Formats: sequence, structure tokens, C-alpha cells
Amino acid sequence: MLRIGIDLGGSKIEIIALDEQGRELLRHRVATPRGDYPGTLEAIAVLVQDAEAQLGERGSVGIGTPGAISPASGLLKNSNSVHLNGQPILHDLQTLLQREVKIANDANCFALSEAVDGGATGAGVVFGVILGTGVGGGIVVNGQVLSGPNSIAGEWGHNPLPWPQAHELPGPPCYCGKHGCVETWLSGPGMARDHHHAGGAALETAAIVAGAQAGDIACRATLDRYEDRLARALASVVNILDPEVIVLGGGMSNIERLYRNVPRLWGRYVFSDRVDTRLVPNRFGDSSGVRGAAWLWG
Repeated sequence: MLRIGIDLGGSKIEIIALDEQGRELLRHRVATPRGDYPGTLEAIAVLVQDAEAQLGERGSVGIGTPGAISPASGLLKNSNSVHLNGQPILHDLQTLLQREVKIANDANCFALSEAVDGGATGAGVVFGVILGTGVGGGIVVNGQVLSGPNSIAGEWGHNPLPWPQAHELPGPPCYCGKHGCVETWLSGPGMARDHHHAGGAALETAAIVAGAQAGDIACRATLDRYEDRLARALASVVNILDPEVIVLGGGMSNIERLYRNVPRLWGRYVFSDRVDTRLVPNRFGDSSGVRGAAWLWG
């Protein structure tokens, strides 16, 4: 069975084709038509048609999108690519491609990819975390994505930061309209904002991490605060979901010290005598989401 996955991002659309064993047969990227819904549909259709022509086989199609399909309306919701919100993207793509299509949130696709053959291979319950320009999460149970009746399972980024300290209240404003969301603290821009707010220079996250490694006191303090907030946020997930593995993705997942320090911290917040949940890096980097989209067909 040929499995085709599409990762629909704000700046690029990526396609991958996998064989039965998950071996990569083809991969290609094109720029996303900015703010152009019909153009986005057409770009996806052309990618699928060209891939099938090249491989000489028709495949299943799974698509990872920002946002999720509303069970109530069938329209896309919660996408940071706002021109996609309110669109019947599932119906339109099934019409264009003349087959059933599966669509899942991109964080769910990331979690599925890492649960099937990535950093969380073999785990029964997996929480996949995206720490990038935004913060997202996805849940996989026994190899199946858990989406929930509202299609928002795993959306931890828009919960408040747990156990807030006085100086963290009410928290930074979030685009969702609330203050102090996990995303405002743990995204890349959130770390940069916190560093500058604490008196540090206006630096990007990579420079903050490099500064901490070089011994810069302000940069080290920023990473210490970040790790404690990440430990609190993940502890709340452990308290509710109790996953076997939490796997990190997104640009912030490349900070190696997180995997040592966060598990040392989260025990003070988890309601248990010990924590056996493992915190691991992803295996497939920024290609994990597109692989997970292909695996939506199992």
C-alpha cells in the first residue's frame, strides 16, 4: 500500500510517499500560496498527481494541517493560517483527489509519526509536543490518534501556565484572546520575550542558548526559567494523561539540556511518588509531521 502524506504549513507544503514498511519513496516541497485557498488546494492536488505519476501507483492520502476539522460544521477551525479557517477543506480535497482523505492536526501527525517508528516507538500512550513559533500537542494511544469530540485533544498550548508565580500573572497576551497561555511562555518568541523582559538583550532563541552554553549569566537564567515552566506545563499533562513517553518537536526541541533538566524538575509537580514517564527527542525532525500524515491510514 502506497501511503502519501501532506504537511500543509504556512510557508511550505511538503509531500512524502511511504511504502508498507515506512520506507521513504519520494519527498518534495513547494511554497504555500500565501492567503490563497483555491491555490492551496490546487498545489496539494498537483503534488499528489505528480507523485503518483512518478511512482506509477495510486495511494492513500493523509494531510496534516494547522487547526482541525470541526465535528460540528465540517469546516477547518483554529488554524494560524487564518485564510483556511471556515473552509470545507476536507470536502474540497476529496472532490479534487477523487478519494477519501484523512486530515489531522499537524501536532497529532507529529505525535503519530514518533509513536509509530520514531522517538516513542512501542509506547502505548504518547504525548507529542511542538515547541516552535507556537506550542501544540498531540496524543496517540495504542497507535491511534486521539482527537476527541471537539477535535482539540492535546491542545495544551492554550491552557494557562500551571502553578504560576506572582510575577508571572496575568501573563503575556495570547492571540487567542487570553493571557498567560502555555504558548506565550514556551514558544520560541515566548523565550525571547521573557529574556528581554528580564533585562537581557533583544536576542533570538538560538543566541540565548549559545549564550547560556558560553556562561552568560542572563542567558543561563532565562533557560533555567524556561525549564521550570516546561516542567510545570508537562507535569500537568502527566497528572491527567500519564503518558509513557513525551516526545519533543519544533525548534526548541533541539536544546539538549531540556532532556536532562526537565525530568529532574517535574517530580515536584507530578502527583506521584516517582515519575517513570520518559522525555525524549524526536527522530525525524521537521519531517515527522509529514510522515505522520502518511501514517493516518495505518
